[in-house]
Amino acid sequence: MAKVTVRYWAAAKAAAGVAEEPYEAATLAEALDAVRGRHPGDLTRVLLRCSFLVDGDPVGTRAHETVRLADGGTVEVLPPFAGG
Repeated sequence: MAKVTVRYWAAAKAAAGVAEEPYEAATLAEALDAVRGRHPGDLTRVLLRCSFLVDGDPVGTRAHETVRLADGGTVEVLPPFAGG
């Protein structure tokens, strides 16, 4: 299991009530499952619309189960942003 920091932005930050928090997970899917377990409700709904960066790289359409996390890494949770 990798120790990672999950950072929330905009609506995800508001729903989580924190800007970032630590998790232990081997994949992005495991990390997001842990996030949902810790923050049921609004954040779970926000995550459905989010995109993700893992260590600065966009996840895109890759299956979250295939995105491995590195110890000390960062997962950025990015809701859709308005404006430009």
